[in-house]
Amino acid sequence: MRLPPSDLPVTGALPALLSALAEAGVAVLTAPPGAGKSTLVPLALLDAAWLGSQRVVLLEPRRLAARALAARMASLLGEEVGATVGYRMRQDTKVSRVTRLEVVTEGVLTRMLQDDPALEGVGAVLFDEFHERSLQADLGLALTIDARANLRPDLRLLAMSATLDGSR
Repeated sequence: MRLPPSDLPVTGALPALLSALAEAGVAVLTAPPGAGKSTLVPLALLDAAWLGSQRVVLLEPRRLAARALAARMASLLGEEVGATVGYRMRQDTKVSRVTRLEVVTEGVLTRMLQDDPALEGVGAVLFDEFHERSLQADLGLALTIDARANLRPDLRLLAMSATLDGSR
């Protein structure tokens, strides 16, 4: 899959980010709003060699934003939502057997981790808008870190934010 051409600021950071995820397995990405964190980064991960045929799960805290984000990424690929990019939230799901990138809300991620603590078939979990802290997002992060530490050392983890202090 080839990313559409983009002049968004995050484009220049993609090689270093992909390298960090390949080597360390974890990363924090800070960039201003509109830089392409939510759209270009998840799509770029789909081509990562370490991902193979596994899926990417992108946590988006708000339902409306999750739907809009999935629609935007699908349109960048020239597809409908539910093909390569889909979404999953309470009482509303658009995924298929070919979906490789799922935008999910906080409660869905928690349920996914409860049903399958190892997140089999998932290669990366991305926490978008990480500065918007909530009990559900923190629980999702804790369970994902636990899965990575104890069950899936190959699981990649990325936190993205416009306001988070990434150096810490």
